[in-house]
Amino acid sequence: MKRILVVDDEIGALTLIGIMLERGGFEVLKAKDAEQALVVLDHDTPDLIILDVMMPGMDGIELCRVLRQRQETTQTPILILSARGDAKSVMSGMDAGASDYLPKPILHHDLVAKVRRMLDLDPVTED
Repeated sequence: MKRILVVDDEIGALTLIGIMLERGGFEVLKAKDAEQALVVLDHDTPDLIILDVMMPGMDGIELCRVLRQRQETTQTPILILSARGDAKSVMSGMDAGASDYLPKPILHHDLVAKVRRMLDLDPVTED
């Protein structure tokens, strides 16, 4: 089972994204900020990381840069999921090393399909 780390300071969003991914067949690790994410990553290396941009302390863009400098996560796919969907924000995320960028809010099917594509998994067909 593929493991995904979700980093978001909004507990509601963290819970909702976690439920979507679990229903999609993934194991979910959660962190409420960059500091907690780095602690999780000291003990575990997920198959994919999902970052929110707007967080207190280190934001998702800076965390993405840090993750790209760590040997364990330099090749890990990173998806930025943010309420900021303007071109400048998207470019900032991609320049920081994100693999892809999706605007919030996100539909369950779209999120699971994107994650499956990023992990090179077969798409799930829904009835």
